[in-house]
Amino acid sequence: METENLKDLGWLLVWVTLFFLMMRYGCGAHMMGGHGKHRKHQGSAADGEIKDPVCGMSIRPEKAGAATVVEGKIHYFCSVACREKFEQAPEKYAGNGFQDAPAGGHPAG
Repeated sequence: METENLKDLGWLLVWVTLFFLMMRYGCGAHMMGGHGKHRKHQGSAADGEIKDPVCGMSIRPEKAGAATVVEGKIHYFCSVACREKFEQAPEKYAGNGFQDAPAGGHPAG
């Protein structure tokens, strides 16, 4: 009976360890605002993210939900809804996160 208890305790420790690792380094880390070592870089050019000027969400240009070109510069948005808000009043959001348009490039969405 005692070896059964030790076996159960061993499996419990395995599952607790896996749970801890997932919450610390896996999905749980992203749910709690990202990995600790990356938090100071969110939204910076170093990690390739920019901010949607309408809602402030950090996004990667290649995964943007929408984009538009204004005065020769491309701007990325998290969604079509944010792009539409921007297009209704661009002066309200001007200067917030514009990126130079690539030569011959077209915005997504």
